[in-house]
Amino acid sequence: MATEIEHKYLVHDMSFVAMAVEKHEISQGYLSRDTGRTVRVRIIDDRAVITIKGPNNGATRAEFEYPIPIDDARQLLTLCPPPVIVKTRHIVPFHGNRWEVDVFHDSLDGLVLAELEIPSEDYHYDRPPFVGKNVTDDRRYYNSQLGLNT
Repeated sequence: MATEIEHKYLVHDMSFVAMAVEKHEISQGYLSRDTGRTVRVRIIDDRAVITIKGPNNGATRAEFEYPIPIDDARQLLTLCPPPVIVKTRHIVPFHGNRWEVDVFHDSLDGLVLAELEIPSEDYHYDRPPFVGKNVTDDRRYYNSQLGLNT
């Protein structure tokens, strides 16, 4: 089974922009936001994926992701209930790890979150200077919940 172990943090300054080595434009919507299972459609620049995620067990959960044709993704996004999330993702290497920093747009303008996928729950890593409060276990910051109460 494919698994994801992810830690998520609020970002308190924009110093990550100068540290970024890649930048991607992302649009994503959710066909299912049910607790314990989400189905996400995502367009990243000029490619698309569909992702199914299982229930959280701490920072760990099942994750299955598959490429799909971009035209299919565009049509699937029209089937997703609002909001469709639009964000710019910055890839920031720091002390041997690959941080993903998302700058949200539209109704989520002003929100900036950093995520790090780790290989095991006990993996030790250094936090970059732009990283603030850990919100890994705060459901309000799950992408599937963002924008629902704005």
